[in-house]
Amino acid sequence: MTITVAIVGRPNVGKSTLFNRLVGRKIAIVDDEPGVTRDRREAVGRIGDLVFRLIDTAGYEDARGDDLSARIQAQTERAIAGADVALFVIDARNGITPMDEQLAHLLRRQTKPVILIANKCEGRAGEGGRIEAYGLGFADPLPLSAEHGEGMALLYEALQPLVDAATKTPAPGIEAADGDMPPETPPAVPPVQLAIVGRPNVGKSTLVNRLIGEERLITGPEAGITRDAITVPLTWRGQRLALIDTAGLRRRARVSDRLEELAGADSRRAIRFAHVVAILIDGELGLEKQDLQIADMVAEEGRAPLLAVNKWDRVGDRDATLAAIHDRVGQALPQLKGLKVVTLSALTGDGVGALLPAALAVYAIWNRRVPTAALNTWLSAAQAAHAPPRIGNRPLKFRYATQVKARPPAFALFANRPEVVPEAYLRYLANGLREAFDLPGVPIRLTLRRSKNPYRDRP
Repeated sequence: MTITVAIVGRPNVGKSTLFNRLVGRKIAIVDDEPGVTRDRREAVGRIGDLVFRLIDTAGYEDARGDDLSARIQAQTERAIAGADVALFVIDARNGITPMDEQLAHLLRRQTKPVILIANKCEGRAGEGGRIEAYGLGFADPLPLSAEHGEGMALLYEALQPLVDAATKTPAPGIEAADGDMPPETPPAVPPVQLAIVGRPNVGKSTLVNRLIGEERLITGPEAGITRDAITVPLTWRGQRLALIDTAGLRRRARVSDRLEELAGADSRRAIRFAHVVAILIDGELGLEKQDLQIADMVAEEGRAPLLAVNKWDRVGDRDATLAAIHDRVGQALPQLKGLKVVTLSALTGDGVGALLPAALAVYAIWNRRVPTAALNTWLSAAQAAHAPPRIGNRPLKFRYATQVKARPPAFALFANRPEVVPEAYLRYLANGLREAFDLPGVPIRLTLRRSKNPYRDRP
């Protein structure tokens, strides 16, 4: 067993900077503007040999009602309630504020270990604020600088007994006898990474909440709520998945805000590392230019794409809308011929059950391998049905084909004159591959190579 550690504090005290430091890489967006983090973000944290589950939370504010700030605060309170340990971060340079005192009161009511961190203490600049923090009623405040990595040894000493105690605790229902060795467990199969992407306010966070069955992500009518790409684990029919909620992607020419630019970069990074990407669109608006650009980006990155049409409960003429979507996809995205389309309503749940089976089906196609013998039989038949064009006085011939990798399916074609193969003939071969080996809707990579001439080196 391991412990769950939640980083909490008011806005702009350095929680996400500390989160990135403990995770060992920059995955949470950090900026000087307060309130950057909104959804809670989880990752594996490490200090030396200590390993624990780490949660970054939004800045705690005194928010009430049902506005966005109140919804953000509710997520932070859920993270505190579900954690084993709280890292309470204050800005030592600014001293203690009424909001720090209010959060300290909330943490004391939780009756769980709290480690008080006086951040921004580099160069003893925050010594006065650290001393003032004794008044919050916790143990000695640890002087840290999350930005510069100072004070990590002190945090290690504070966390070590808590992590060790959890590690020594047997799992519920298992009694460990003295001298027993822990049973060997097979290595876990990595989860399928499923990213939900799309324009702002199309319902990405609502869809993820619907899939996992809880209000894990902040939702609302406001556009641009999500900023970080948030990964949420899910096991569905024995299959482990990692659902990735992303910030809305607008055309770069329309992005002038620095935070939106950082959020968009995080979304594009999520696409690059995903296995399957569900492109979510608004069914009422149909397939717009930005949706096509996002789909083209997914194809360029070689991910397995899926088109999900949300808000289907609000669409009037469904047959005409779906026909228009298929027609637009066929014309604008020929490289994704056969793209799978799923209609759903994240708000009501109608049709959502079809999304995960469709995603795993696309994932299987994306991983498919074609036997070399079958591939070359097809290549001979394809050339017989439509011979390569004659370029100049020498014929163009394809002699051999092999699949060099999957994810996405990539093939090497050996030709006597690869430099003159027309793009139109390559498209013909790619479409033939899709039909012959059942590869609809995923990118196909074709690489041309020169076949060896057996007579070139003869005297």
